[in-house]
Amino acid sequence: MTAQEAAAIRALLAARAAAGQQASARPAPGPRKPSGSRSTTTRRTPSGTRSSSARRPAARSAKRRPSRPSAWQRLVSGSDAQRWKRRALVVALGVVLPVLAGTLSPTPPAPATAAASDPTGVAVATRQGLADAAARYRQLQQDLAGRRDALARAEAAEAQARAATATAQAAVGELAADLYRRTPGQRMPLVGLDADDPGAAADVLWLQGIAEHTQEQNSVDVVRAARAQQAVTAAATATRAARLAVDSALAESRTLLAEVRRQVSGLAPATTAQLAALGAVPAAAEQQERNQQALRRWQDQLGALALAGIQPPTAAELADPAALPPGFSPALDGTGTPVPGVALAVVGNRPVTVLPAETVAAVSIAFAQLGRPYLAGGTGPDAYDCGGLTTAAWMQAGYGLPAAATDQWATGAPVPVSQLQVGDLVFADGGADVGIYVGEGQVLGSSAAGWSVGVRVMAGASGAIRVTLPAPAAANPALPAAVSGNGACGAPPSPVGPVSPAWGGFGNGRIPAAALCAIGEFHALRCDAAAGYAALADAFAEAFDRPLCITDSYRSFGAQVSAFRAKPRLAAVPGTSNHGWALAVDLCGGINRSGSAEWRWMSANAGRFGFVQPDWAGPAGEKPEPWHWEFGHLLDS
Repeated sequence: MTAQEAAAIRALLAARAAAGQQASARPAPGPRKPSGSRSTTTRRTPSGTRSSSARRPAARSAKRRPSRPSAWQRLVSGSDAQRWKRRALVVALGVVLPVLAGTLSPTPPAPATAAASDPTGVAVATRQGLADAAARYRQLQQDLAGRRDALARAEAAEAQARAATATAQAAVGELAADLYRRTPGQRMPLVGLDADDPGAAADVLWLQGIAEHTQEQNSVDVVRAARAQQAVTAAATATRAARLAVDSALAESRTLLAEVRRQVSGLAPATTAQLAALGAVPAAAEQQERNQQALRRWQDQLGALALAGIQPPTAAELADPAALPPGFSPALDGTGTPVPGVALAVVGNRPVTVLPAETVAAVSIAFAQLGRPYLAGGTGPDAYDCGGLTTAAWMQAGYGLPAAATDQWATGAPVPVSQLQVGDLVFADGGADVGIYVGEGQVLGSSAAGWSVGVRVMAGASGAIRVTLPAPAAANPALPAAVSGNGACGAPPSPVGPVSPAWGGFGNGRIPAAALCAIGEFHALRCDAAAGYAALADAFAEAFDRPLCITDSYRSFGAQVSAFRAKPRLAAVPGTSNHGWALAVDLCGGINRSGSAEWRWMSANAGRFGFVQPDWAGPAGEKPEPWHWEFGHLLDS
């Protein structure tokens, strides 16, 4: 939690305490003087109708009016803003503070007015509470995976013990059956000794020895079978304990998700609209405009609900179109069939689609990740792949989805692409790519092609699911096979030969810090390069028993100017260095000397982690720099 977030949460605590004191000290209400403001008894129902006690404002002189602001603009300005700030504050305090109470330190509170006048602070507190719950859920999933592994080992050990027992018992049974078939003379040859035939004594004694050995072996087999049975009992006990541990972790996970769903069901639209704008990272110009247009559209939709006094129902309340809460009507598809999972309400004189509270939370959480960097296998909170983003967003809405995009297809009810609603998961490339539908034919996802979380036009959709509706009893049909040739999360096919270092639409040296991944206190790279560097550093430390030494990584344009001014013969012209693309490192600790043990190790092993030394920097290059290594074969800028 950042200092700013902690301060906002402390302010909310102070606001709640102050509100309680004011309520206890407030005198009984007296008669009010008439005013031109809207009556406090005015209420809007979900259908948008106004009560009979509402008054129309006094007529104003005719003037040219400016263009009507959007619902979100009206919500965050003027009297509407104050009214909804108070509503958002009350709702968010009741939802978020119980979760955060255990995480706050006893720091003196900030003035109560800070929270009451800052709805962003309410959204910050909400985000922190949901993020904490998500972190706890991820930890539970890790524990659950470990317990499932332990259960698998216990079941394997039990199966092995049962097999050993079966073998031992079979041996005992076989010998017992053999003894049963023998005659008394065969079981005890000594009874056949004949004093009148001393020559036969040797044979009888030999047979007696065999019989006694057989009986001894039978005793050994019986003991072995008994011990094997004891091992089965112990293994079965261990399996039951492991299964109980798995069941306990599953129950705790389900309880946590249910609690998150309860929390988000109480979030006011004003809060979730603010939540959607928190934490976004700037993108390149064209992508940034697309991101912002989609965000404004989403905030306008929530603002309209807030101004109409409509609180989104829960997913359970909207699951059956025939049993919707009062004031809501079924949404119909093109054939007039009710659509489960959403509803219609009337705002003013027009119908609007109302999504479940959980869907609203998931979509707002996803919007708050705009601009975050793409990283294969990333599940947040700093970087994501496509499946990692969708699972993170829905996890903070109370739904546990698998992290892999290909596995998410089976987790919800399939819906036709022609009937998409905001929040639906849209799949492409045979399930290798997934995004969240945000309306207007667009999805929000983490793209391997764009290297970031962003809004893009939905293309090549092969299927969609509605997460808030349970998957049918029969497995969802397989998605059509991919035909685009793209890899996971829309990654384009790998080119042959050197590639351009430019990425994400950014300029050289002009990449936002939040679009990169840290590799140390003062260094950062593009996230895939950072992951490769981390693995490289681990291998180097194992080989040399000391950390990998680094002097330079991403270099901003300003830093390139400074470097060129200080070392014009060594540094690249500003705007041309591959350091400016966050794809190059300068290393030290022996690697900076050609022929050293460390440099030879790098030459032999760096390629396994994606790093190469360009020809110009090698010992025979035109500008030897043994310390300089790049992530992939890059073209000169």
